[in-house]
This record gives sequence, C-alpha cells and structure tokens, in this order.
Amino acid sequence: MGHYMTKEERIIMQTLLDEKKPVSYIARKLGCCRQTVYNEIRRGQYLHNYGYYDKLRYSADKGQQIHDYNQTAKGRPLKIGSDHAFAAYIEHKIIVDRYSPAAALAAARKYPFATRICVSTLYSYIDKRVFYKLGNRHLWEKWKKRPKKTEDKEQRVVHPKLPSIEIRPEHITQRAEYGHWEMDLVVSGQNGRSVLLTLTERLSRQEIIVKLPDRRAETIRRAIDRMERKTPGFRQKFRSITTDNGSEFMEYDKLVKSCRSKGSRFDIYYCHSYSAWEKGSVENHNRMIRRFFPKGTNFDEVSPAEVRRVQDWMNRYPRRVLGWQTPDEAARLRSGQGPRAAKALARGPAVTHCAAAAGLDGRRSRTRTCYITCVISSDFSATSGRA
Repeated sequence: MGHYMTKEERIIMQTLLDEKKPVSYIARKLGCCRQTVYNEIRRGQYLHNYGYYDKLRYSADKGQQIHDYNQTAKGRPLKIGSDHAFAAYIEHKIIVDRYSPAAALAAARKYPFATRICVSTLYSYIDKRVFYKLGNRHLWEKWKKRPKKTEDKEQRVVHPKLPSIEIRPEHITQRAEYGHWEMDLVVSGQNGRSVLLTLTERLSRQEIIVKLPDRRAETIRRAIDRMERKTPGFRQKFRSITTDNGSEFMEYDKLVKSCRSKGSRFDIYYCHSYSAWEKGSVENHNRMIRRFFPKGTNFDEVSPAEVRRVQDWMNRYPRRVLGWQTPDEAARLRSGQGPRAAKALARGPAVTHCAAAAGLDGRRSRTRTCYITCVISSDFSATSGRA
C-alpha cells in the first residue's frame, strides 16, 4: 500500500468481513498484502456478546482508535514529511555539489519548497539517516579527523626589516575596504613539484587559484608580474597582501616592486611564525580546496582546467558570513563597481574575448578577478616547462 490504512478502508474491511469474504479477496480489494489484513484484524478485534455466546469480531472504530494512539506514541512527525523534491535537492547539493548543510538550506530558500527546516534539524536528520543516500560520510568537516601534532616546532628566521602584521592598518583588519588579500600555497604530495598559489580577498572572500610549476620565489614573483600586466586598475584591486613567513614569499623588495611603473604595486604584511589564524580566510579556503584535491595529490597531474573548476565552485559557493551571497556577488557589490559597471561586466565582450584567449568558455565567471586568474593560469600552463 505504501501508506497507513485509512478510516474509510477500515470500514470497507469491516463490511467485507461481515459478508464472510476471504482475507485474500479483502487484500486484493484494498490493494495490500494478506498479512496487512491479518494485522489489522488483530488490532481491531473485540469480544462481541450474542446473549448465549461470545464471538470475536472486527471493529473499524476500534482499529482506528488503536492506530491513532500508536501514532501519538511515536513522537512528533518529521518536518520534511513527504516532500521528496526538497529531500532530493538537499541530497544533490551536499553529495554532488559538495555544499555544507547550512549552504544547501540557504540555496533551497531560493525555490518554493513547502518544507522549511533549520540547520540543526538537518544535521539531526542526517545523523538519523532520514535521507535515502545522504549520511555523515558526505559531511566534509564532520567526517574528517585531524590528528594532533606532537612534534617540536622548528623555529623560522624572519628578516627584521620585513613589515609585520602588527603595523597593518586597522581598516584592513576590520575588512572595511575591498582589495586586501591573503596569500598562501597548497603544495603537492611527495613526488610532485607543482603547487597552487591561492589568494583570498578579505572582504568578499573571492578566490584566485593559480597552478605554478614550482614553489620558488622567482616563480611566484613572475605570477604577480603577469597579474599586474593583465589587470586594468591593478592597484585599486590589489591594495595589500597578507602572507606567512615561507621562504617563497621572503623576497619582499621584488614582490612589491611594480613591473609597469616606478614604486611599489601593493603593501605586504607578514604574519607571526606559526600563526595561521592571522590569515584565516585563505587557510579556510585551502581546506575547501582539499575537498577536491586531498593531501597527497600530485599537482603535476592536475590540469589548469580542473583548477579553474574548483575556483569557479568556490566563487559561486554561498557564504553565511556574506549573508548567503556568493563571493562573486559580494565582489561586484563591494569592489566599488556601480550597477552600470556590473552590467557591463555581465555583458562585457572584453571579458568573453579575454576568456577565449585563455582557452576558456565565455560562460565562465563574469568578474574581472576571475578573468585575471584565467590569464595567469593560461600563461603558466604554456610556460611551465621554462619556469
């Protein structure tokens, strides 16, 4: 049957039993199996007195009464009910699109689903295996276990003349202005040389991922040079960069020196040693990248197109901190681009032309920052053998 027996079906069943119809006939009539009929007969039986003798009979009213009582003993019904479309959408977002439960619910609010549940309820349903496919193994942060590190930390030597994060202006710390970035590297496994250079804009959380052939300081400087040459208004889009004390970032004078004019192109601030939380945005994004490229991945075997797909996914992923906007949406609103400029970007032939020149589909991300990344990735994929 696929559902509980209704009051009308119980009345039909009582009538057929009074007419001495066999159980097999009643089961066919109600569209259920014979065992269901036998179970219902036992549920609704009572001893009827005929004066000289007693006889067991079935009562539809008693069967319904016991059924209603049993339902109250099961607790509150699931809020998701029989909204199969909502359940399928949530499963697709978490399993296929790799969304978190909170992000999946935020995306679901854009559609007219009848079901509305909170994040805690969704986590509870996943724990209880309410969904057909979705389980805790699909929750990246919950499933992943982080072993505690017990080894002694190796002290790094920091050049005393490098600008420390301690002198970084307060408006950068407060994320009050667009154009301030955090920079880091995601390295290959033991046998790989290629790395991913990652930059995260602090205000909009927009992401740039560039595959580089190695982690040398010269290679990173060349990547920044290409970014400056290919980006109109570079100094307005890249005002400062906060990074760590890795040896690949220590050539401060070369990193800040502009390749197009005299003077510096941006400011750089260095975090304290072993204080990854001071550039928490890019560290969090690196964990998201590991959803697609787990630790041990050899980036020599990863194509620039795969890297771009991950970047596009991250820039279209709704964030709680942005009011469930995507980084692309937040960047268009907060980078100083008015509606006219945003409309030009969405339509812009320049973006499509440059994307095509980089070997990309013109339907890719519509922001200038993504265009920068495409060009750099294309350049390095063509010159990786000479780096």
